[in-house]
Amino acid sequence: MKNTKYLNAFSVALCLLLCTSCEEDLIVEPNDALNEIDFLNNPNNAITLVNGVYNKQLDYEMYSFSWIGLTSITSDDADKGSSLSDTGADKHKMDNLTFDATDISFREIWQGRYDGIGRANNALFYLEQLQIAENLKKRLIAETKFLRALFYFDLVRCFGGVPVVAIKIDNNDAALIDQVVYTRKSKQETYAQIETDLLAAIQDLPLKGQYGPNDLGRASQGAAQALLAKVYLYQNKWQEAFDMSGMVIGSGQYGLLENYEDVWREVGENTVESIYEIQGSPGNSVRAYSYVQAPRGTPDLGWGFNTPSLSLTNAYEPNDSRKAATILFSNINLWDGFPSSPGWSNPRYNYKSYHSSIAESWNGDREVPGKNIRILKYSDILLIRAEAALNLGNTSEALDKVNMIRERAGLQALTGITMDDLLKERRLEMAMEHDRWFDLVRTGKAFSAMAANGKTFIIGRHEVFPIPQNEIILSGNLLMQNPGY
Repeated sequence: MKNTKYLNAFSVALCLLLCTSCEEDLIVEPNDALNEIDFLNNPNNAITLVNGVYNKQLDYEMYSFSWIGLTSITSDDADKGSSLSDTGADKHKMDNLTFDATDISFREIWQGRYDGIGRANNALFYLEQLQIAENLKKRLIAETKFLRALFYFDLVRCFGGVPVVAIKIDNNDAALIDQVVYTRKSKQETYAQIETDLLAAIQDLPLKGQYGPNDLGRASQGAAQALLAKVYLYQNKWQEAFDMSGMVIGSGQYGLLENYEDVWREVGENTVESIYEIQGSPGNSVRAYSYVQAPRGTPDLGWGFNTPSLSLTNAYEPNDSRKAATILFSNINLWDGFPSSPGWSNPRYNYKSYHSSIAESWNGDREVPGKNIRILKYSDILLIRAEAALNLGNTSEALDKVNMIRERAGLQALTGITMDDLLKERRLEMAMEHDRWFDLVRTGKAFSAMAANGKTFIIGRHEVFPIPQNEIILSGNLLMQNPGY
């Protein structure tokens, strides 16, 4: 995908089929001006339809500033950064855990995912009807179900149970909209939909190694299995998480890169450690992801938000190679030879988000430099396997998987392991990768971790974020707000 730039601007087919309606948060309705089925019976156009679902991931509202705020700045891994006067609209409130339902970040996360879900539902509706090769049809349907599951996983982690829209919606059917679009399901029902999509996708997706070079980056069987293992982990389904992560490990498709610092650099894109990542190319990548987090000041490389916290900095053991690969210290020259600067506003920045204008592909556009964003990687699966194993009483398996990661980091092997040891290892391995907040919440560690960082986590409220107030208004108050908001 990266090589062929197949996540570029919409083609005529997508302009016809994926026009956003007035209910832009959830409903995507095709234009019937042309015969879409005839048009899409061309296999290339069917592929383009699915590419439009992938393409949604590149939008600013998906995995850029708002996602960074919700998943990282809220946590003890990061501070708001930038300057004192620059709030980033609401990122100061994310940092202080004083956010509310009117904040724009929640609206963007909600609307972005549901727009992606709407695209997926439209794609599935048409794919089922197309006269194209059956193997291709099955694969495209499976890719689309993987993406829909990923979007719902983001939503359920952020908001708890949400409306589960798994069909193409007719804008003129008010009763259906009220029943489906504006009615929240339980968290368990939302997870059930995710599991259904992923189990179906696993059956028809190829292994990563079975894709040709031009399809590099498309969802694979391993990606669906890895996401499902993580979905099981979040529900404390330990045996299922253990078994599913074991299938990824046993597939022979993945491994750890020798150097941890390469994982988030261009040299590490789509390599053996990558299970699923959002593809980018210069001029066409996740908008402003790197720019939002690059050093601010003189010389000015970016906005300077989401700076690694002192808590994270002090959590590393001596000689842990992950520290220097994760935290860009302003007093040390960068890996590509770019000089650090005493004129930068903050002492630390997120190294994993850095895109080099010297040693990596560069088109001069700091907003879309071409960086891939890692969503699922092999070390995450090793940690899922270890956590599930430890909860099942299989200490030796947990110890083995954690020591594989520690060895790569240049650390001595542990001789015994507790859950606190494992969760600390997870924090350091996955630091600044948008998992920390969710890990604290799901493990019940959020209150103590936030207190240690001088922040107040309100039990019974902060386990989920608020449903965006404008969405509640749009629904005629059918959407129910989360407790405490």
